[in-house]
Amino acid sequence: MRVAARKKPRNSNSSPYDVAEHLRSPEEMAAYLDAWLVEASDDVSGIARALGDIARAKGMSQVAKETGLSRESLYRALSEGGNPSFATVLKVARALGLRLHAQAA
Repeated sequence: MRVAARKKPRNSNSSPYDVAEHLRSPEEMAAYLDAWLVEASDDVSGIARALGDIARAKGMSQVAKETGLSRESLYRALSEGGNPSFATVLKVARALGLRLHAQAA
């Protein structure tokens, strides 16, 4: 039995959802990162990507300038599959105006 391939709509005006476009305030950015830390604490790549989303919302060039790292290395480290060092995570969090907190599990 042959299955017909699905065709994409021709005139689709939709674009991919980008969470960075919706992170406007420091409180929204902190809540977004906190949600990742709570809900997916074992997903290192996802947490790095969340930091990348927040950095893009603030402006990657500005974050790069404040961290002393290149834009390209930040994009790479904070992308899907990225594996930033803890030092990079701390620099980025500081540049974003965020603090990481610990609490008893």
